[in-house]
Amino acid sequence: MILIFLTIVLSSYLTLAFKMLQRWKISSFQAIVFNYLTCVVTGSLVNGAYPADAIRNGDVWLPWSILMGTMFIALFNLIAFVTRRLGVAIASVSNKLSLVIPFLFSIVVHQDKAHWFHYAGIGLALLAVVLTCWPDDSSNSSTEKVSGWMLWLIPAGLFIGSGMLDTLIMHTERRFLDDGNKDDFLILAFHTAGTIGLLLLAILVLSKKEKPDIRALLAGIGIGIPNYFSIQTLMMALDRFTGQSTMVVPVVNIGIVLFSTVVAFYLFKEHLSKLNRIGILLAVVSILLLSLR
Repeated sequence: MILIFLTIVLSSYLTLAFKMLQRWKISSFQAIVFNYLTCVVTGSLVNGAYPADAIRNGDVWLPWSILMGTMFIALFNLIAFVTRRLGVAIASVSNKLSLVIPFLFSIVVHQDKAHWFHYAGIGLALLAVVLTCWPDDSSNSSTEKVSGWMLWLIPAGLFIGSGMLDTLIMHTERRFLDDGNKDDFLILAFHTAGTIGLLLLAILVLSKKEKPDIRALLAGIGIGIPNYFSIQTLMMALDRFTGQSTMVVPVVNIGIVLFSTVVAFYLFKEHLSKLNRIGILLAVVSILLLSLR
C-alpha cells in the first residue's frame, strides 16, 4: 500500500504544483519543458543509460513512443491551463475519469466483457465531469474563471485527450512492450516531449512572447523528478499486485481526485459548490463501478 500511497501523493503534487506556479507568476510552459528534460535525465540515471540503441535500431515501438511524447506535452499544458483557470478539482476529475475511454476501447476492440454496472459507471463519470465543472457564480475563489463555451470545451478536451493517451499506452503495452523495454519507451517519450517543448520555447523566446526565467528551470526540476517517479511507483505497484490492475488503477485515481481536491481546498482556498461536491462524489462512485469484475 505504500507504493499506491506514494503514487497518489506524487501524482497529486503535479497538478497542485501548477497552482503554485500561478501564485509565483512562473511560466507553466517553461516549467513543463524543463520538467520533461528532467524526466529524461532522471530516467536515464535510474535505467543506467540513455536508450540510444532503440533509436539506432529503429525499434517497432519507437513511433508510438514519439506519438505518446507529443501527447504528453500537449496534455500537460492543458492540465496546467485547466488547473490555473478552473481549479484543481476540475483538472483532477477531467483527467482521472478519462479511464472511461480506454475501458470502452477494451470492450469494442479487445472484446472485453462488460456488465450493467460498468455502463452505469460510464454514465456517472460523464455526469460527474459536468457537475464538477458546473460554474458557481457566488464563488470568491482566486482561481481565474473562464466563461461560455470554453468552460465546457476545455475540460472536455482534457477528458478526451487523457483518455486517448491512456488508450494509446494500453494498446502499446499489449502489443509491443515488456519488462525489457518499458523504461526505454518511457524515456524516449519524455525526450520527444522535451524536444518539442524546447523548439516551441525557442520560437516564443525569439518572438519575445516568453522571457527565459531561471525560476522556471528550477520549477521544472522540482516537477520533473516527482513526475518520473509517479510513473515508476505506479509500475512497481502494478508489478506488486500482479493481475490486480483493475483494483490498483481505480484506487489510485480515486485517491488522486480526493487528495488533490482536499489539499486545494485548504491550501488554495478553492471553493466548491454543492453541485461540484456531488460531482466529485459521483466521480468516486463511477471509478468504483468501473473497477468491479
